[in-house]
Amino acid sequence: RMLQVKLIVTGDDFGYCPRRNQGIVDCFLAGAISNVSLLVNGSAAADAAELARRHNIPMGLHANLSEGSPVCEVLKTNSSLLSQDGFFHGKMGFRTALSKGLLNMSEVKQELKAQVEQFRELTGHLPPHMDGHQHIHVLPEVRHVFAEVLEEYGIKYTRVPIEPGLHNCDWIPPPLMDFYLGVEEDSFNTVDVFTRHGIRWPDIYIGLSTMGKNMSVSNIGSAIDTAVMEFTSKAPSPAHPPPPNRTVTIELMVHPGYPSVPPVGGCGEGPDDFSQSWERLHELQTLIKPELQSHYKTRNIQLCSFKDL
Repeated sequence: RMLQVKLIVTGDDFGYCPRRNQGIVDCFLAGAISNVSLLVNGSAAADAAELARRHNIPMGLHANLSEGSPVCEVLKTNSSLLSQDGFFHGKMGFRTALSKGLLNMSEVKQELKAQVEQFRELTGHLPPHMDGHQHIHVLPEVRHVFAEVLEEYGIKYTRVPIEPGLHNCDWIPPPLMDFYLGVEEDSFNTVDVFTRHGIRWPDIYIGLSTMGKNMSVSNIGSAIDTAVMEFTSKAPSPAHPPPPNRTVTIELMVHPGYPSVPPVGGCGEGPDDFSQSWERLHELQTLIKPELQSHYKTRNIQLCSFKDL
């Protein structure tokens, strides 16, 4: 009984800058990614939407409340989502403001809806999936509003970043691991909320342990193998065997691209360090390696997008 694995390889941050867009498109055309996630407040979002149309790239929405400027006009000047300098609070700043009760959830909802509308304006359709830039969508309070927006628009799929085997990844530096474990805990607490709103997500998520310089063919391969083994071992009891052609779905989150060159890029305040680093290019070069493609073949792994689920 050969297990079939459907793998969605999502290139995040499409629209961040022209060099990111080009890298993501090159990856897609090489058959290395199968799906992208658009930052509608990215400086090259319109260009990204045009590229997706031209190359028929399946695309969802990367909801952003932490980097750059809001899309919603009314929130651009006076809003709890902005820090003193007039931009979103940042990856950690957003979390701090949230924990202090400083964020107005009706403004969060307003901005999320504005981003869905902006996506529709750029592409002519609603996003088939929607997740959160820097995992903001699984945070306390935000998760409820996020789920409401998805349900209102009938957006079926999202991402829940709970990664099997994360705890065994001793190559991840402690400060980063602390952040990841926080994301994991938030994700566990989000499952019920998303389930109640009828939102779905793939069986398995991978991407924290394989980011940037930590990405390699063997790392991706073993992350997939470990996750699939763990998932199938939780399968039904012998009294209720799994169906003969069980399909397991996985999302692998990746960030390929050519490094940003300031001042071009970002979401209103220029590109961040990760975007300017060689790590983006490293991901791109790893993902297009023929060894990775042949690993997929030997494991009966088929690349697809959310709309194929």
